Amino acid sequence: MRKKIVAGNWKMNQDLESGKALFAEIVNGAKQEITGEQLVVVCPPSIILSELANSAKDSSNVFVGSQNCHQKDSGAYTGEISAAMVKSTAAEYVILGHSERRQYFGENEELLAQKVDAALKNGLKPIFCIGETLEERNSNRYFEVIKSQLEGGLFHLTAEQFADIVLAYEPVWAIGTGLTASPEQAQEIHAFIRAELAKKFGQEAADNATILYGGSCNPGNASSLFSQQDIDGGLIGGASLKAGDFLAIIKALN
Repeated sequence: MRKKIVAGNWKMNQDLESGKALFAEIVNGAKQEITGEQLVVVCPPSIILSELANSAKDSSNVFVGSQNCHQKDSGAYTGEISAAMVKSTAAEYVILGHSERRQYFGENEELLAQKVDAALKNGLKPIFCIGETLEERNSNRYFEVIKSQLEGGLFHLTAEQFADIVLAYEPVWAIGTGLTASPEQAQEIHAFIRAELAKKFGQEAADNATILYGGSCNPGNASSLFSQQDIDGGLIGGASLKAGDFLAIIKALN
């Protein structure tokens, strides 16, 4: 069965003390809000990964992930962290392919495929992000873009390997803009993604795949988005920095 997940991407926010306090609020609140098999994944800055991952060990539903990892095991890559380093902190997930990494750091599908391989090799579960820009949506190329990102970043995997992948559809035009894809727009893309997965990995793998929505998801629109057949949760940005908002989104997934 596919997992229901709400993941929080803190991006470059929160220091050690404020991060610990926010995480404690989320963990304590999640105990009240999670009534089923939902999972919560919090992705803080790497400098506090270990602190938060270790404090989550006693939680059965809250996990920690990194916002990125390098494609190499080790080496002279100043400022980078390897998948093995992430794993050593007790983190279990890693975000790969986020639009900000693609835009600001020039990450392409070839590189991301290598990062996916590194993450899987070290026992991490990638949250792999895909999505179109406003120009690509307005020119009706979004299906083409999504398919290309899937093929380039993930379709080299076996069905067994793919079972550890979480997908996140994030329309780039809706990230941090206050714009949100309508539930119908989001569902259309999620259904398309699942159909492409079925073609590549088989219907069972597609049915079991977790596909999250990301892009200005908030307490006000979470329920309508999560009610769609092929949306299995959310990758949350700004709203994950406020415990009350994040917990409300988690509750909407019940």
